[in-house]
Formats: sequence, structure tokens, C-alpha cells
Amino acid sequence: MESKLTMFGALFLACLTFVKGSPVAVDAFPKATDVSWLSYNFKTILTWGPKPANYTYTVEFFRVGKNRQRNLHCIRSTETECDLTNEFKGDVKGVYTAEVLSDPLPGMTTDHEELPFTRSKPFCPYNDTLIGRPDFKLMVNEEKKIMLIIQNPVTALVKDGKPQNIREIFKKNLKYKILYNKAGSTGQKPLIVDENKVEFSNLDENQSYCFSVAAYIPSRKGDKRVGEWSLPKCSPQEHKTPLEEYGLMVIGGAALIILLFVIASIVLIVLCCKHAKRSPAKEITVV
Repeated sequence: MESKLTMFGALFLACLTFVKGSPVAVDAFPKATDVSWLSYNFKTILTWGPKPANYTYTVEFFRVGKNRQRNLHCIRSTETECDLTNEFKGDVKGVYTAEVLSDPLPGMTTDHEELPFTRSKPFCPYNDTLIGRPDFKLMVNEEKKIMLIIQNPVTALVKDGKPQNIREIFKKNLKYKILYNKAGSTGQKPLIVDENKVEFSNLDENQSYCFSVAAYIPSRKGDKRVGEWSLPKCSPQEHKTPLEEYGLMVIGGAALIILLFVIASIVLIVLCCKHAKRSPAKEITVV
């Protein structure tokens, strides 16, 4: 009975503390861990852990030399991610740092002026976002040359009510890297181009070739220069007629040789038959 009274008393004091907003020890709030940036085509999300039990998280971010800011959806939140895409659209070349603060629950306070926090690594959307795989059309023109028409991937950034593509953001700094090879061959050749339309004039005619394309940003460092590779596409293998494959002169010459061979064979057979008729039959003597 005494233990039950003690338990109810503890619960009552806890409720009273919550209602009155009494100070809570700041050490009760664990720091966020694994604070990371996830950014794909400028869709940028800050993630961390663990899932809070009796506290919340608040995200603050700032650009070098600028004041701190907060996203309204990431203040005293129980989530472990914060979408900051729209916060960076005004300056995608800026370098940003975020801090995830461990906050008391609503209605609770703390005497400490500085809450526990974990700081992220610096992040620059222009240099760090992963560029997704581009799509492209593969065509063979009237001159039998293969052409690639590359489509710029669309980003999560919006300007004047319209999503921007990567060409509108990177402008002349955007190039495309192409890997190509003969169908069935493993030896790939690289090619870097400035434009979205590419014509290949040095390929073997009527041979099937396979292509893969990725965005290439030369101003970036290391493996961040190349975006995500597209799925490969192969040109069709054109099947020629014998006349197209060998030409009229070659086919005519072969036909003439065959005709002469047939005529020679017929003449030889006729001569042999005439010779056999002219020869006298040999007498057979029976003993």
C-alpha cells in the first residue's frame, strides 16, 4: 500500500511540474547524432537521430557571415528531418551550416541559456547536391549518323512558378559526359560535350552503339563533378540487303564468274558425250 502511495505521489509531482513549467535539467536532453545533408537535384533535407522520447528538436541554420534562421516546420518538432529546400533558393552558391538543438517539450523550460546541439558539416547546394540521371533521345539521321538529344533534369527549385532545370542553374558551367561503345563490347570511350545535342560522325556505319549520359560540372571537386548516370540506350543494328552490303560491281562480278563456270561445265559435259559416241565398242572374246 505504501509503495502505491509513493508511486501516485511521484506521478502527481511530475504532472504538477509539467503544468507549472518548472525548469528541467538540460542534461536530460541527448544531443542529436549523425546530422547529415541529403540533397538530390537541389531537394535538400537535413537528417539526424535518434527519435526523441521526452524532448524535441529545433533546427537553426546560417550562411557564413549571415544571421541565424529557423524553418517554421522544424521548431520543437519530434521529427528527425527538416526540409530546407526553399531556404536556399535565393542563394544556391552560399555555404550553409545547420545546428540541431535538443529542446524541452512544450510547457517545459530550462535554466540553461545554451541547449545541447550538434552542428552539421558545411553544405553548398551548388557544389554538393547530387544531379540526377538525365534522359536522352537516340536517333539516326538521313546521313546514317547517330544523334543524341539530352534532356536537362528538372530540379526542386522553383522560379516564377516554374521548376528550374539544371541548365538554368548551372548555365555554361554545365557539360555532359558520355560513355559509348559498340554493342557487345566492353571497351567504353568517354566524351565531354557542352551542348544538349550531339552528333557522332566518326562511328562505323550500320553498327549498333550503346550510350550512357551524366551531368558533368567541371567547377566541382572530386567525384561530385559527375552526376548520376543514365540508363544505357543502344542504336538499332541496320540489316542491309546484299546489294547494299557488297555493291553492284561485286555482285555482278560474282554472278559472271558463276555463269562462266556453269557454261564451262556444260561445254565439258557435251564434249565428253560426243567423244564417248565416236569411240568403237571393244569386242569381248569368250574362251
